[in-house]
Amino acid sequence: MALFLYKLGQFAFRRRRLVALLWVALFALAGFGAASAPPAAPSTFSVPGTEAQQAFDLLDERFPGAGADGGTARVVFKAPEGQKVTDPANRTAIADTIKDLGTGSSQVASVADPFTPRSGAVSTDGTTAYAQVSYEVSAMELTDRTKEALTQAGEHARAGGLTVEIGGDALQAEPEQGIGEVIGIAIAAVVLVITFGSLIAAGLPLLTAVIGVGTGVSSITALAGVLDLGTSASTLALMIGLAVGIDYALFIVSRYRAELAQGRPREEAAGRAAGTAGSAVVFAGLTVVIALAGLAIVNIPVLTKMGFAAAGTVVIAVLIALTLVPALLGFAGERVLGRRARKAAAPDRNANVTVPAAGRENLGTRWARFVLRRPVWVLLVGVIGLGATALPASSLELGLPDDGSQPTSTTQRRAYDLLSDGFGPGFNGPLLVVVDGDKGAADRTIDEIRGMEGVAAVSAARSDRTGDTSMITVVPKDRPSSVETEELVHGIRHAGDAVRADTGSQVLVTGATAMNVDFSQKMNDALLPYLALVVGLAFLLLTVVFRSLLVPLKAALGFLLSVVAALGAVVAVFQWGRLGSLLGVEQTGPIMSMMPIFMIGVVFGLAMDYEVFLVTRMREAYVHGEGPGQAILTGFRHGARVVTAAAVIMIAVFSGFIGSGEQLVKMIGFGLAIAVFFDAFVVRMAIVPAVLALLGGNAWWLPAWLDRLLPSVDVEGERLNTGPATEDPDKGRELIRA
Repeated sequence: MALFLYKLGQFAFRRRRLVALLWVALFALAGFGAASAPPAAPSTFSVPGTEAQQAFDLLDERFPGAGADGGTARVVFKAPEGQKVTDPANRTAIADTIKDLGTGSSQVASVADPFTPRSGAVSTDGTTAYAQVSYEVSAMELTDRTKEALTQAGEHARAGGLTVEIGGDALQAEPEQGIGEVIGIAIAAVVLVITFGSLIAAGLPLLTAVIGVGTGVSSITALAGVLDLGTSASTLALMIGLAVGIDYALFIVSRYRAELAQGRPREEAAGRAAGTAGSAVVFAGLTVVIALAGLAIVNIPVLTKMGFAAAGTVVIAVLIALTLVPALLGFAGERVLGRRARKAAAPDRNANVTVPAAGRENLGTRWARFVLRRPVWVLLVGVIGLGATALPASSLELGLPDDGSQPTSTTQRRAYDLLSDGFGPGFNGPLLVVVDGDKGAADRTIDEIRGMEGVAAVSAARSDRTGDTSMITVVPKDRPSSVETEELVHGIRHAGDAVRADTGSQVLVTGATAMNVDFSQKMNDALLPYLALVVGLAFLLLTVVFRSLLVPLKAALGFLLSVVAALGAVVAVFQWGRLGSLLGVEQTGPIMSMMPIFMIGVVFGLAMDYEVFLVTRMREAYVHGEGPGQAILTGFRHGARVVTAAAVIMIAVFSGFIGSGEQLVKMIGFGLAIAVFFDAFVVRMAIVPAVLALLGGNAWWLPAWLDRLLPSVDVEGERLNTGPATEDPDKGRELIRA
């Protein structure tokens, strides 16, 4: 592989104009496709293989239109202090509002009057009421005029002293992204300038990352309608693509500069950077792709599409690092080195290249020496510290977001709170019980449910035309995301089993709350298989790369420690509320159901970036004759500065998403940022050298029979010492000896 990438890097360097033109053309083509593509509809959320999904599909079949995808809105009215919504003046104001809602847009299908007998839309104390608005099109297809008519319809009521708030999905908007992402990129630029001491070298990773992310996200946008990709797919691709794009280019540029410092001609340096650091980039990228594509094992279509979309962006980042980066290095010339480095270099007339003055120990080498002297203490402090941070993960509660997790500044959240106060906490998350049987089975089911704890109200059964299927609405006493409501879902299903045993009728529970329960359970069930798949494949991959069994095992265990610690931090902030105000977390609650498995996939792939780049340098030094301890020092001398810069950049990029108004994006940004911090600075920079120091030469042990079976990928670039690079005697004198 190293030889192939060496030739590819040299080709890109020589034919830099052609390579740059091809990437610019691809970038422009993807942008044109995104601009001309019609707006994508929201992704269809489904959880195959669950009872809630089975019931939803049955409703679509037996009650045509009941499960329609039309948008909805709840206009909630709250009477002034000491008044009721049924007072004549307030009732008139609400009636005027309902009239405005019905005539304000041609997209409105119906508006339910809260004062209709038996509607149940007026609270028991008479202070709160709501009008249900149904639309003929989905929420994403509502026009700005329709949304404006919805927001303005309550002005008459507000003028009369009523509080009017709007819930539902009709006002659903694209998640607002603040300046956090821009700040993250700005921090990345500063880190790159400090690392390289050159604006040209610092700008290359940023430029190539923007081109890669732009190409990837634009392609996703262009294909969103065809492949049913939602907005979350683009957000995830942007988040991960930007981080890995900068890091991969950083690795190549850093190695190129090191090769120049060894006195190699520019084209040779570009080839060797692609052959060595490029090999590390390929395998690091493969681990990320494996982790993201492995999300398909969960069998959640939305999650699968998000994973594949982000994996495609990572593939683009790898290709750009191997081709466009060497091409741009050709344009940059020696300006890729800082002024100080160019002035410090001394000419060597014999080799006709520049050779640096004798190098001194850097901070990475000094830190490695400290770890080598005290490996046991460093290992204990690292493991105990991460273990303590991971403790909150033991109380992890999973759930899906609703309007109750929105900021209190939004009308959706205020409408949610008004309904909770007026109708009870469970009103925002009703359960829908579907009885596939005759009226007797439905009546029996209602009797069973009414006798359960945690039930606030049970509606009468609504049957289809044939009378073979009935719908029953159950309002829990507790909020939708509570443990009590989850227990109620299981209790109704247990009672349904008894009804089926007696009558032969099937009883199913669905609705947003039941779907949440089933989704969380499905994610929990898939966690161990997914973990085994991702870690197992990556273990095999790293075994091939490092020709060792203990190094990949250490990498996997270190990752597990860092990701559990990151989950503990997420629980502490978003579930317990610790330091939540500093991060803009206005409402604590259960952690997103997809968060654990998502963090495992993404963080594992990103963590392997540092493992591959740092340990590959150690492996390279070891196979070239250095002792185990000296190989660790060499790896840190060449890799610690780059890995530190890469980690700071990733943390900055991910932290930029903490400013998002969408709770899921905020949580993912924080979780990934803290996980990268733990993995890069505690696991890879402390625990890894400590473990390798304790293992000594045994760390690189591999049974002879397994060594013969494994393919040779030559990540260290050993074949470059006997391949084309040595065919020219002048080039032979320039070979690096690590």
